[in-house]
Amino acid sequence: MNAEDRELEALELELLLTAVQRRFGYDFSGYSMASFKRRVRVAMHDENVATLSALQDRLLHDRTAFERFIGRISVSVTTMFRDPQVYRSIRQTVIPLLRTYPFVRIWVAGTSSGEEVYSMAIMLEEEGLYDRCRIYATDMSHGLLDRARRALFPQRAMNEFSQNYMQSGGRHSFDRYYVSDGDRAKLAERLKRNVVFSQHNLVSDGSFNEFHLVLCRNVMIYFDDRVRERALQLVSSSLGRLGVLVLGLRESIRYSSVAPEFQALDDELRVYRKVRE
Repeated sequence: MNAEDRELEALELELLLTAVQRRFGYDFSGYSMASFKRRVRVAMHDENVATLSALQDRLLHDRTAFERFIGRISVSVTTMFRDPQVYRSIRQTVIPLLRTYPFVRIWVAGTSSGEEVYSMAIMLEEEGLYDRCRIYATDMSHGLLDRARRALFPQRAMNEFSQNYMQSGGRHSFDRYYVSDGDRAKLAERLKRNVVFSQHNLVSDGSFNEFHLVLCRNVMIYFDDRVRERALQLVSSSLGRLGVLVLGLRESIRYSSVAPEFQALDDELRVYRKVRE
């Protein structure tokens, strides 16, 4: 791509960002542009358009195309009990703290297709806490939230899910939590009973409750420094004093303005406790 083509692409991308924000209220300007461009190129291929301008036209005039676009831009690569050592740390370190509350509010921010939500539901059920918990599962994509509500996963994924579950400290055989249906597996309906699925955008929306535990894992790696700082401030303001924050292994509160508010329960696994306002 020559300099003129790069300049044109940059202009088209700027116009696309502006159009999406003005038409739908989604602000992607703070996302890592390298990651955003890769996902936009996938969207262009899937929508069978040759230019960013053509993609913009499709998104502005076809709501279903826009929903597909949001699903592609949203972070959606995950698995149940991802990074099992993190869940083992939550089971051993965080669960005892949650037992001290009569009712527990948990926020899974950037829930994607629901794997992390149901991982937490399983753990809480095994620890005898689920009936006094409410899990708020949010994502900016309606499409991903619909997938999460259905709790349907490829049967081929169950072996990986089971291995992660056992490594995380699971207490039973994982097959007690799902039923097979051909090439798909459906998680047990009881795991949904205390989950609220709702649309929320970490980039542009505000705090909506006070939580005892927030899991925001592998979301902020896609933000630039400015938006990451805003998101961390939002998450911190959503945590009550002594609440716990769990980030992804490639994320950290270090060097952020909220760092003095937290104490590491396990710095290596990115588990932090809010100790001051």
